[in-house]
Amino acid sequence: MRKISLSMGIIYTVLIIISLLVLVPILNLLAMSLSDPLKVHELKGLDILPKGFSLINYQVLFSNPLIVKSIFNSLLITICGTALNLFLTAMAAYVLARTNFAGKKLVILFLIVVMVFEPGLIPEYLLVKDLGLLDSYLSLILYKAINVFYLFIMMRFFEDVPDSILEAARIDGAGHFKIFTKIMLPLSKPALATMGLFYGVYHWNEYFRATIYLTTPEKWPLQVVLRQFVVERDNTSLLGAQNVLSYDQIAALDFGSLQAGTIIISIVPLLVFYPLILKYYAKGALEGGVKD
Repeated sequence: MRKISLSMGIIYTVLIIISLLVLVPILNLLAMSLSDPLKVHELKGLDILPKGFSLINYQVLFSNPLIVKSIFNSLLITICGTALNLFLTAMAAYVLARTNFAGKKLVILFLIVVMVFEPGLIPEYLLVKDLGLLDSYLSLILYKAINVFYLFIMMRFFEDVPDSILEAARIDGAGHFKIFTKIMLPLSKPALATMGLFYGVYHWNEYFRATIYLTTPEKWPLQVVLRQFVVERDNTSLLGAQNVLSYDQIAALDFGSLQAGTIIISIVPLLVFYPLILKYYAKGALEGGVKD
């Protein structure tokens, strides 16, 4: 049996404590959302098992057209925005890292300035208005299509690709487009997965600019609806149009459980998405690419 040193034991203990600090509140919210509305008051702050069992909270939430539409809106913005982010970031990183052109240093300096000095909200709003993107999904999808910090990370990754691979491709007659699509992108799966997670979490959690640029409730992403129900405690729009429950059932509902259910719905896609790309973190960027 492998012995664990004192330092490793301390590290494992700290990691377990941190994991519990993260998991227990989430499990408590899940237990609250699945508890019987008449017994939910029995739950304590550290309880992770529901009191009784009922899906009535999710029945109410998924029968609300605003909730269902907001989930679709968030998925649309996240998928389209992340795909655009990855394509533009990878393409720009390849140009800046693996090609030489006049004014390259000035372009990099300009990007650094843009990263440090971001424009204010008012000029940004006026630009979105002048482009005719107000109350449009594109106002969120196109915002920060390239994150300069992530661009520099991708550039560093491309710079680590051995020149021997690119030289062999050029000898075979490959141009920049083929090198980018057939060599750089396949070798960049770990970096693309990491950037995709960062971009995807950003788009999924975006609500501030959505409240500014989107004025039609039917176009709101889930986070805006979540803020309306959880932060502003607007239960009128949540329950006012429900016909799936009787008046007695509506009266028995616990609004705290509904809030917990809404939060669980908002974090489940991230919990499902993360394990799918986790395998890429441990893989080498050039696995099988070069043989000595």
